Amino acid sequence: MNRVSVEASFFKRLSSEENLIYAARLYGISAPEAERKSKQILERLGFDTDRMNEEMEHLSRGMQQKVAIARALLTTPMLLLLDEPTTGLDPKSKRDVQTFIEEIRRERNAVIVLTTHDMVEAERLCDKIAIIDKGRFIAEGTVEELIAKTSLQNGAPATLEDVFIALTGKGIEEEE
Repeated sequence: MNRVSVEASFFKRLSSEENLIYAARLYGISAPEAERKSKQILERLGFDTDRMNEEMEHLSRGMQQKVAIARALLTTPMLLLLDEPTTGLDPKSKRDVQTFIEEIRRERNAVIVLTTHDMVEAERLCDKIAIIDKGRFIAEGTVEELIAKTSLQNGAPATLEDVFIALTGKGIEEEE
């Protein structure tokens, strides 16, 4: 089991490569294997591997987030906890990460628990959704099941965001 959080911590004076090799060594992965896996994962995430030797403190928040995701995937976990994994990413990077998460689910049959305020992302990445308000589960089901419980919005079919607002009484912005 591994996790990715918005508040990922690194050794800021080390490079992304050094941080990833350090983390891998803690799990008993050899340095050459860690280097190979790090580059492979970062490339799939759209990270410019020519920048792997730059200190973390010189990388953008989005690039640091990709390194955090790579670190979590070095051990090929069967359970992955993702807390707002695309926060701070530009639209292309966000799409790259989402595509990679979909690939992991297919390739590894991994269980991925995702927390997000991005309902479009939840629709794309989740088989089942649980809506939590003030620490309590208030609804769960597939996207289709949850939407079926919510009436049309101005004549258009409801979205997952409409479901969230209907069930919690507040907008996504108010949550953050």
